[in-house]
Amino acid sequence: MATGELEIDQRTAEEKAIDDWLPITSSRTAKWWYSTFHNVTAMVGAGVLSLPYAMSNMGWGPGITMMILSWVITLYTLWQMVEMHEMVPGKRFDRYHELGQHAFGEKLGLYIVVPQQVVVEVSTCIIYMVTGGKSLQKFHQSVCPDCKNIRLTYFILIFASIHFVLSHLPNFNSISIVSLAAAVMSLTYSTIAWAAALGKGIDHNGTVDYGLRGENTQANTFNFFNALGDIAFAYAGHNVVLEIQATIPSTPEKPSKKPMWKGVIFAYIIVAICYFPVAFVGYYIFGNTVDDNILLSLEKPRWLIAAANMFVLVHVVGSYQIYAMPVFDMLETFLVKQMKFKPSFMLRFTNRTLFVAFTMFTGMTFPFFGGLVGFFGGFALAPTTYFLPCIIWLIVKKPKKFGFSWFLNWLFIVLGVILMILSPIGGLRNIILSAKSYKFYQ
Repeated sequence: MATGELEIDQRTAEEKAIDDWLPITSSRTAKWWYSTFHNVTAMVGAGVLSLPYAMSNMGWGPGITMMILSWVITLYTLWQMVEMHEMVPGKRFDRYHELGQHAFGEKLGLYIVVPQQVVVEVSTCIIYMVTGGKSLQKFHQSVCPDCKNIRLTYFILIFASIHFVLSHLPNFNSISIVSLAAAVMSLTYSTIAWAAALGKGIDHNGTVDYGLRGENTQANTFNFFNALGDIAFAYAGHNVVLEIQATIPSTPEKPSKKPMWKGVIFAYIIVAICYFPVAFVGYYIFGNTVDDNILLSLEKPRWLIAAANMFVLVHVVGSYQIYAMPVFDMLETFLVKQMKFKPSFMLRFTNRTLFVAFTMFTGMTFPFFGGLVGFFGGFALAPTTYFLPCIIWLIVKKPKKFGFSWFLNWLFIVLGVILMILSPIGGLRNIILSAKSYKFYQ
């Protein structure tokens, strides 16, 4: 009996050592404001720059409705996840799939959550590779308009080289400076985008057209679906929210949900300050001629656009790291717990270098930014952001049937499912149209 107890002790000590090594659970010393800037960095991605374009595919009424509705729904589902992080006394659901396993069962929870999370995080990292490369390219063109044109492929390579270094920071808390810089940059370039548009003013020679940009009803319908995906992509930060909360210390007297929620509220105020002015002012000034990245529509003043592109670059560096960290955690958990590799520097170095290389090559090969955002926005981000938390809430919390909470969750589930079905259709069409004129590694 004594030896059995000893074996159990040894096993738990070994598990504790593994948890202390894994990136999500190794450091639990975060303050509430870490939650603010990690959430801002996770959510306010380069997707904010495509919001005026999404508006131009929807028109004023549906566009404003979708923007505000998405803000409300995602804040509600984020609150649910923060609440569910420690709903079992003495246990913390440090990862999204652990919460899924609690709700759906060990095996089914993994099958439901992990593929969606992997698609979201990996696709986001790929999209940020492309965005980082495009921002560098645009900066180069703004600063040196007469220089020889350099391929986008090379700029993606330069952007990736930053991550070959940064990806070896061990855990969430160690990237907090990068994340803070990224959050500040997101506020800065969002402000530049709408303020520069406002400064430019409406072109009085021609009239601004607020009609839908498609040439026929079919094109307008597909564009509308794609715009839904753009907006879904802009509001998707839920994939990393439990992992962010895992870094905050917690005791029964002071549970982590209080500082986490405080951080989330501040983050969502910043999200509103970033998103609504960019979307509404950008669309008001340019109408349906706005580019899928509003910075491309703003040609002057040149120095300001160059600066904005550098801010986007710094932001995307932080965002990439926020989304890559849970992937590193998943891969390292699998290698250490399932494949029985010893936790080591070499294992971590190889794993992370290969992941950065994979996202770099995929980004170089398929840099159709607008279509990718729409496609992945609906296909994977809609479930994990808009309705999976509601389904888990109904299973675990069991609110009273036909009560307010029950109705609200079912309403958001229905809206989320519609979003998931419709938006990839528009994104896929845009990818196909882009692919027709595309040459590899241009």
